[in-house]
Amino acid sequence: MSRKIAIGKIALLLASLAEEELDYFRPTLKELSFCQGKVGSMNMQKVISAVETAAKRNGIIHESLYRETHALYHAILEAIKGVTRDQPAIGEMSRTVGLRFSVVRGAPYANEAEGEWISVAFYGTIGAPVKGLEHETIGLGINHI
Repeated sequence: MSRKIAIGKIALLLASLAEEELDYFRPTLKELSFCQGKVGSMNMQKVISAVETAAKRNGIIHESLYRETHALYHAILEAIKGVTRDQPAIGEMSRTVGLRFSVVRGAPYANEAEGEWISVAFYGTIGAPVKGLEHETIGLGINHI
């Protein structure tokens, strides 16, 4: 039996805390496989691509393994549904997002046979493409690899 890791909670913290706020958690984070990033767009594909690129560049997933890319894609889509209140559209609905994101890979179950899972979290703003008219939003997606 291995240690259980709350990959969703960690992903939400990584996406929502500012850089200086994360300093307190850094010693614990060294044991984890994760990455962070930012994306702002009216284009859903740019949001998806930003997360995929960060995960691949930071070695969170192996881009040559389809099952890993597929798991990440579904976690991203689930998280986007949270951000967009189950209406996965941005520019098509005349709204824009400014998001911080994180991707965390780990074993959320004590039983090693359950394998690794991947979590994607978004935190930021969504709203009309007019500065000052946006509001906070958050989304979380978790999928097995």
